[in-house]
Formats: sequence, structure tokens, C-alpha cells
Amino acid sequence: MTQPGTIDNGNATKAIHLRVAGCVQGVGFRPHLYRIATALGIAGWVRNRRGEVEVFARGEESDLDLFVTRLIEAAPEISVPKIVYQQVVETAALSFMHREGDSTSGFTIIDSRDDGQHIAPPHDLNCCPDCLNEFNDPHNRRYRYPFISCTQCGPRYSAITQLPYDRANTHMAQFPLCIQCEHEYNNPSDRRFHAEAISCGACGPQLTFIENEKRVDNTTAALQKTVDRLDKGKIVAVKGVGGYHLLCAANNDQVIEKLRSQKGRPDKPLAVMFDNLNSARRELIIDDISAELLCDNSHPIVLCEKHIGITLSALIAPGINRIGALLPYSPLHHLILNDFGKPLIATSANISEEPVMTEADEVEARLGHIADAFLHHNREITHAVDDSLFQVINHSARPMRLGRGHTPLELILPFALDRPLLAVGGQMKNTIALAWDHRIVISPHIGELDSPRAVTRFTETIESLQNDFGISAAGVVCDAHTSYRSSRWAEACGLPLRQVFHHRAHASAVAGEFNIKGASLVFTWDGAGLGEDGTLWGGEALFGTPGHWQRVATLRPFRLPGGERAAREPWRSAASLCWQAGDRWEHHPQSKLLYNAWQKEINAPLTSSIGRLFDGAASLLRLIDHATFEGQAAMLLQRAAATAVAHQAAPLPSDINDKGVLVSDWQPLLSALKNQEMSVAQRAAHFHTTLALTICDQATQLRQQHGQFSVGLSGGVFQNGLLTEQAIALLKAEGFEVYLPQQLPCNDAALCFGQIIEAGAQ
Repeated sequence: MTQPGTIDNGNATKAIHLRVAGCVQGVGFRPHLYRIATALGIAGWVRNRRGEVEVFARGEESDLDLFVTRLIEAAPEISVPKIVYQQVVETAALSFMHREGDSTSGFTIIDSRDDGQHIAPPHDLNCCPDCLNEFNDPHNRRYRYPFISCTQCGPRYSAITQLPYDRANTHMAQFPLCIQCEHEYNNPSDRRFHAEAISCGACGPQLTFIENEKRVDNTTAALQKTVDRLDKGKIVAVKGVGGYHLLCAANNDQVIEKLRSQKGRPDKPLAVMFDNLNSARRELIIDDISAELLCDNSHPIVLCEKHIGITLSALIAPGINRIGALLPYSPLHHLILNDFGKPLIATSANISEEPVMTEADEVEARLGHIADAFLHHNREITHAVDDSLFQVINHSARPMRLGRGHTPLELILPFALDRPLLAVGGQMKNTIALAWDHRIVISPHIGELDSPRAVTRFTETIESLQNDFGISAAGVVCDAHTSYRSSRWAEACGLPLRQVFHHRAHASAVAGEFNIKGASLVFTWDGAGLGEDGTLWGGEALFGTPGHWQRVATLRPFRLPGGERAAREPWRSAASLCWQAGDRWEHHPQSKLLYNAWQKEINAPLTSSIGRLFDGAASLLRLIDHATFEGQAAMLLQRAAATAVAHQAAPLPSDINDKGVLVSDWQPLLSALKNQEMSVAQRAAHFHTTLALTICDQATQLRQQHGQFSVGLSGGVFQNGLLTEQAIALLKAEGFEVYLPQQLPCNDAALCFGQIIEAGAQ
């Protein structure tokens, strides 16, 4: 074998040219190749291209074989390499390959090239254990440095301005390296060799604390001020990796009450950041899957059940038995949690339901009535990214919102598109998708398109996604509901337009994620979406394949008094269900007036929505009449049912209508919901079990008609773990193969993906 860094021309018998795709930028992959090549005495070079790593290697054939093997098998833990091109370099091409990287004297990392296939930008990563060890070491020069990072951790997507991932293409370029950092960056034996986000206290970003227009620009003092204000029961807006958080003590009722009041978030649960897993376990019930999620490289928010003796404020999640927990993922979070010593509320710095904020001036101007102080840093944020949110259903992690650490998310399409398409999703939980060839990339969570800021973020994301990948859409796909802001944008953008009905997109999303072969039956249960008959659907079962769905089952429709207002006023759904069943319902001051309008079918659209059925059930059980956030009624109903077991439940009765659709009748549920001989918990449990039995009953009846098929569950209703786990167990007991989304949320965040699958299949 030749000595490291040299070539023995007599023994070098082979040269190869490689291209490696996948997750290979921002993960220390080039330094990894350098070390392997040097150890094996291989000469050549490696460089980033726009969407891959390119390698030229020359040495003995056996050494090259080992090089290729170790390239994959010994790759950095957070990388996902895939060799997409491997070719022996012929003699005629050797001089060119040498000239590219002067590869006659050793192995080198050469300048990147801005060409090649685009890949998804690398995700922002949790501070790694090695950096945390240095961070906590008083003798290390990065002791308590808020922006410590290396090749295996730190900001990526939030800081990158363009690919390839080099320091010059990130906002870290504005911080020239000091002599020590530059030495580490250029030292092959250092673990920060080519760490693009490298910095230290002498040359990197700094903290600034602002309170009552007074500035503290010293990082240490700014941190001390922040912890002091939190300790005194204040709210501090803190700039993180992908945006600002509002932080305050999680055991202080008074400050949480102020936060809720000023933010316009009276009831919606707040996330809590714990300093470590043991701290979280003292307050929450955390199973192995949830623990693994909490400690994942992305450190998402994970919904966990409260302990009976929880010491945190009851105002964190009023009436709900679960809390969104997360662990500190940036060094700054670690500093604050370590010094404060107690769990902190960590909620997005925004006005309720608006996108997270990233700019200091905007945060101070728009949140000055909420935050008592501000902790800024001077590293710019290119892409705003919310925290990702997960829960565990049926023993698997299920995303409810994809953001930091998980997006942009690239998936493989089950077909090839003949032109690039942009899908703009729906109105709620909006995300967008860009698709071309066999590839599709899904944006971070944008949210509800109900405010000018949200619409601005929506249009910015459309532009940035196309710029990031160098792909211009040649067509656009949107929801068939023309009043959605996403649909309005699609109609006005000037591109060829294709509309996809809401529940077809839901069905295609689960079919596309699992690439289900053959026909399947997909239950698309949610709040509401425009149906193909002009009514509001939400309790459908669609049979077929993407592009060829047929509505085969539904819920008996009922009218929604007040239309969209019913989503925030569950009493309206309760009233309608009772009136339609011939029962009196006069438990609200407006009920008589509303009844007259309902009778005349004025602003009372028909719906088959399971989501509104949940609302009506929660109101009939006196759990809620007015909701302050989407899904609140269903959450309270699930919480009530968690402590009881249903007895003598049966599936809803069903009949075939004149269109050949199986229709299940909700009316028998009313007598059970009103039965005072059962506790509220028993009635809530009965409601859940009845619906789970109805899913299984519909599937078994339809199997007699259509033969064997698999079953998919898609739509926001299936975020309800109690209903979903019961339904899955019943379906599997009947021999069905069941699919529940795992890479994508089952809610409207997956609509853009389903729109592409549906449009491509058509």
C-alpha cells in the first residue's frame, strides 16, 4: 500500500469517478471521504456540486474497493449517501480529472461547482453530544458559546442562501473566521474540518438583550438579563434557529395567563421545553417511542400524557391530558434552561395562527404588547421554520406538523412527471409541493392562510422553493374550493391550472406515500372540504386508485347552521343534529333565531363531516360550546373518553342510497350521548367506539361488493389516537391491511402531496 497522501505510479492500477447523492451536504461527508482516502493512500479530490458530491479517486484496485465500501458503510451518522454514478476513468480522461483537482500529490477537497442536480437543502440539526461536551467544559475555548456547532450539528436550512452547502452560501459568511477557527476548518485531523457553520465567541454571532429600549450587547450579560427576567415572571422573545420563541416559566399561572391573553390564545395547548429527558419524565408519561422522538436529531415537539401529580401550570393545556414537550436543540436553549433550572413555555413568537417571526424589528413592533424583553442574535434566518410536532399512534411516530429538522421533505413519486408541477395545498395547515421527474419536495409548515402575513409567507415559500431547486413550475394544482386563498393564487398565477377535490387529495396522499398497489378503500374523515356534489364532505370512504376514486360510503348529511361559524361554535352542530332528528334543542340564546334560518336552509350548507359530528357530540356532553382553536372540541371529547370503556356499542346502521353509496346514520348516537344513566366519560367512549366499529363495518360490507382491498386512513380526524387505534385493531382483526400516514401528517398538511399524486395519475 502507498503512504497516505502520495501515489506510487507503479502500483496505482485504477482510477474511478463517482457521484454521490442523498443527504451528503452539511453532514461532514467531504471530510469523511478525505479521511478514508488519506488512510488508504488514495489520491484524488472531492467537491460539492449543487445536489451531490463528486469524487475522483486513484490508487490500487483493492484500496479503491475499500474506499467505495467505507464511503457508504462508515458514513457520518446523519448522512444518507447513495452512489448514483460510478465509472472507471479511462486513460484519455485522466489528464482532465487531474487538472480539475491537481490529484497527483494526494487527496484534496476542491472548490464547489454550482451545477448538477438539485437536492433538498440540509436540515437544521440539534446540538450534538461532542459539541455539548465542549460547551460544558470550562477549559474549552467554546465554553458556553451559544452558537457552537460542527460538521454533525447546527443551523443548515435556516441559514443557507443557496446550494451547494458552502460557508459562502450561508449567512455565516458575514462572520470572518478568526485564526483558531480557520486552523480548525483547514485541519484534516480536526472534527471541524470543513464545518461550514464553524465559529467561536471571538468571530461568530453575538447576543443582544433589549428591554424598554435599553440594549445590552454583551453576550454573557444579555444571557444573564434573560434568565433574570424569566425568573421574575416575565415573557422574553428569544431568537432561535428558525424563528423566535416566546419563553416564560411553565409553573407560573400569572405569566401564562398574561401570555394567553395578550397573544390571543386562550386555550390552545402550549409547548414546554425541558432541560433533559429525566426532567420531562418527572412531569409526563414518556414511552420508549416518544423518548426516541424527543432525543432525535431534530428534537421535535412530542405530545405526551401528563402524570397525575404534575407540577406544571394547569393553564398549559386546559382540559386536555397531553402536553407538547421538547428538549433544547440549540446551544442557546441549553444555556437558558441550564441557568433557569426549570421547564419553560416555548411557543412560537407570533400573533395566534400567524407564521413564526424571524426579524428583530418586526418582533419588537408586533409583539411588544406580549413580550417584556427580547433576546436577539445577529445570525440572519433565510427560511423561517416552525418546530415539528409528532405524536405516537399505534406504536409509531406520526407527524402532525413538519418543520425544523424534517423539511424541506423530498419523496420519490411512483411515476415520472412530464413537466414540473407546483401544488399549493389547502386553506388550513398549508404546505406547498414542487414536483418534477420522479421527485417531489414538500415545504415546511406555513399554516392557516387567514392573515396577510400568512399569505405573504405562502408566496415567499413558492418562490424560494423553486429558486432553491432551480426548477420553474410549468403547471399548478390546487383545491377545487375556489374561495381558498391558495386556490385564488393558483387561478391568478397564469400557469396552466388543474383542480383536485379535497378528499381525492387526502386519499391520494396515503396511497402515494405507501405506493399502494391495486385498489384501496381510503376513509377520508376530516372537518370539511368541498365535495363533488357541491356539499361539504368530511365522512367519506373513497375506493379505487389515484386519479380514479369513487365515493362508496359516507355519513348521513346534516345542515351546518351559520356555515363556517359552526367550526368554532360546536353548539351549532349539536343543535342541527337534534333538529334534524326531530328533537328540540334550545340551550343557547340564539337557538330560536338560528332554528328559523335552519328551517329555511339559509346559510346552512349540507355536510357529511365527521369533524362537525365530533363538535356536536362534545357540545351535547356539555364539554364545550365555543371553541377557541381548531380541533378543541374533539380533543376534549377524546380526553373525556380516555378514562372509560364503551359497553354494548355497535356500528351505525347503514343503507345504500339511490347513487349506490353506503350511508351510515349518526342518529342512534344522539340517544347514547343524552343518556344520563351513563357518565360523560362512558358516553364519550361509546361515541369513539361506535365510529371505529362503523369504519370496520363499512369496510367489510364494501369488501363483499369489491373483493379484497387494503384500507387507508387519511384526514384530520385520524389525529385522534383513541379512534384510530380502535379502528386499526378492528380492521386488522377482519384481515385488512391498514395504512396510516407516517412520513406525512394525515391532516391538510399532506394535501399538496396528494394533489400531485392525483394530478400525475390523471
